[in-house]
Amino acid sequence: MQQIVNFILRNKTVLLFLMLFSISVLCIIQSHSYHKSKFINSANFVTGGVYNSINNIREYFNLQSQNDLLVNENAKLRSLLSSYEFETSNSVIDSLPFKGIYAFYNANVIKNSYSLTNNFLTINKGKNDNIKEDYGVISSKGIVGIIDKVSANYASVLSILSSTSRISAQLKKTNHFGTLKWDGKKAHIIQLVDVEKIAPVMVGDTIITSGRSSIFPKGIPIGTIANYHLDAAKNFYTLNIKLFNDMTNIEHVYVIKNSDANEIFNLEASLND
Repeated sequence: MQQIVNFILRNKTVLLFLMLFSISVLCIIQSHSYHKSKFINSANFVTGGVYNSINNIREYFNLQSQNDLLVNENAKLRSLLSSYEFETSNSVIDSLPFKGIYAFYNANVIKNSYSLTNNFLTINKGKNDNIKEDYGVISSKGIVGIIDKVSANYASVLSILSSTSRISAQLKKTNHFGTLKWDGKKAHIIQLVDVEKIAPVMVGDTIITSGRSSIFPKGIPIGTIANYHLDAAKNFYTLNIKLFNDMTNIEHVYVIKNSDANEIFNLEASLND
């Protein structure tokens, strides 16, 4: 307390000046409308800047929750869009309300391998979230893999960067299709094999899922043709596909459920009996 008193005594002249100056400024502002309006505008500018900075900080710390909301919304929109595309692709539209066969669930990747021969991802959704084996997994950019194993709260995903992965895919501009697999060399290049020689293949063409399985709907993007070669003995193309997805940097994914998968599986199994 004594130090405060000593400070005031040492600087009493300066403090008295500042006090009188402040009083005079206030008197001028109060007695002149021009000065008053300028002061208010300046105060609004300063407080506005402060509030804007506080809001920016609040928004930064709120990004995760907002991102989760957007991911959930995207999952719902994908389900609706898939239903719409399936409906409009039919030549005959039933008068009954259409029920989409595909549903999309969002998930986060908590582990990802991409440098092995058989790579896997782990996601934070499992049986408790209605996730089952053989569900397809995609990101906002394209195909990721297929659910392989499921626990209560987690699931492992067989990456498309796996020597055991086999997925039906086709050229976007035609219905010529082949089998998507990986040669184990580059994380951004995958192969589409057994494409018929008559297919009009060109570098830069887009490759999509063919819809010829119960796992992925038709039209999920995969990548573009980087180069290709023809196997003269078999009369089939092998295409090197540059992936849309950066498989070394996957965070948010969508799990695809086909509600008709069991019916399709049972029908196909009966044909093999």
